[in-house]
Amino acid sequence: MPGGGGTSATGRRLLIFGLDGVPPELLFDRLLPRMPNVQALVERGVRAPLRTTDPPISVPAWPVMFTGVDPGTLGLYGFRHRRPHSYTDMYLPASSDVPVPTIWQILSERGRRVAVVGMPLGFPPPAVNGVYVSDFLTPPGSEVTTFPPELRAELDRPGEPYLYDVAFRSGDLDRVAREIFEMTRRRFRAAERLYDLEPWDVFALHEIGTDRLHHAFWKHFDRTHPQFQPGNPYERVAEEYYALVDDGIGRLLERVGDRTDVVIVSDHGSMAMRGCICVNQWLEENGYLVLRHPPARPGTPLEECDVDWRRTTAWGAGGYYARLFLNVRGREPEGVVAPGQVDAVRAQLIEDLQRLCGPDEEPISVEVFQPERLYHAVAGDSPDLMVYFDGLRIRSAGTMGHPTGFLPENDTGPDDAVHGPYGVFLYAPAGGGEPRVLPEFPVVDVTPTLLRILGEPVPEHMQGRAVEAVAAGAAGLAPTPNAA
Repeated sequence: MPGGGGTSATGRRLLIFGLDGVPPELLFDRLLPRMPNVQALVERGVRAPLRTTDPPISVPAWPVMFTGVDPGTLGLYGFRHRRPHSYTDMYLPASSDVPVPTIWQILSERGRRVAVVGMPLGFPPPAVNGVYVSDFLTPPGSEVTTFPPELRAELDRPGEPYLYDVAFRSGDLDRVAREIFEMTRRRFRAAERLYDLEPWDVFALHEIGTDRLHHAFWKHFDRTHPQFQPGNPYERVAEEYYALVDDGIGRLLERVGDRTDVVIVSDHGSMAMRGCICVNQWLEENGYLVLRHPPARPGTPLEECDVDWRRTTAWGAGGYYARLFLNVRGREPEGVVAPGQVDAVRAQLIEDLQRLCGPDEEPISVEVFQPERLYHAVAGDSPDLMVYFDGLRIRSAGTMGHPTGFLPENDTGPDDAVHGPYGVFLYAPAGGGEPRVLPEFPVVDVTPTLLRILGEPVPEHMQGRAVEAVAAGAAGLAPTPNAA
């Protein structure tokens, strides 16, 4: 069990709240009056919109935030990754798939004591100088969900097991709301118990419930949503939930000392979803993907379709954005695109995508990215093209057999929200200060900034840079360049 305690070069401690999927317009505007504890931090802190990663998904955004390098360098492009030399064999990345040290590991190696609750990627829980609780990607029934393993006894209580996530894509909204609220209550109660174990140098808590609430209830509380109905039973669910989160934050704030700085961050924003483009159906209609037989039923996953790979040029994976792969000779098992033709095929595919229309045959914006032009490096099994539809308001559906190429709802279950490009950053120094609003900065800058706040040198391999206007709020810190 943990014991002892660390001290930084500046004597500073840091309390970090990671609120998944929270956009600035909710935390800093609409719901702030329901959050007096956060409001007090805003009134003495520095805040800014936090530009998320491309793609704007928790994985890679959280690992990027806490390693200081981009998704391509990490080889992380979303929740599901294709296994090399396969077509549709997908897997979930694990904590061991992060190829560079996280801030938690860097601080651990420098003798700092850290407690990390649920920060992705957190399964299996990595070894740190302190404690680590696994994240929302923890497989059901997993036995080892904490480091050290005996820490699990601090999480679970009789009749109150710790909840890592909830099933949120469901038509039973009463159950979804009840379980999200209860999961968050239990997480904050467990965090209080862990916080009381010792005087941590850094204590970090991730809450996935904010993201789940947005996906399940956005159209019920967002008055600008075209499907919003005044007086619906969930109209105030966001106000009630954010008040619950604020109460949990307040209870932890009561425990911190006067030398503890506080940071609130989110990995991306949220906004209303317009529907889904059936990307593999579009590829089939345009001759890039060939099936031997039609899908057996509407919504058939591509891995269950009878694809003629020897005649297929490209296929895609669904999600918040479309990941498109070319069937390259020598790379894929039955590749047909010669390596020397990859650029030409990709250019033609981009040209065809730009003509894609929305549900009423109206033109929509289609942004196409090539990973090698987007990142410092491209590791792992990256897509050949990354596609955003309608500024990310329209998802990508990878399933096939639908009567039309556009779905008004998500193909994997009820879902009201997609991911927006801006999360939040708020830093409240222990000594207080004047409220300031900074211009946006990228999520990759968070770890260098936190290290500067703690008076720690920033490793040279990090691509992010400390935000000087934030680091300057940590009184007594002299400028510290990136160092080995």
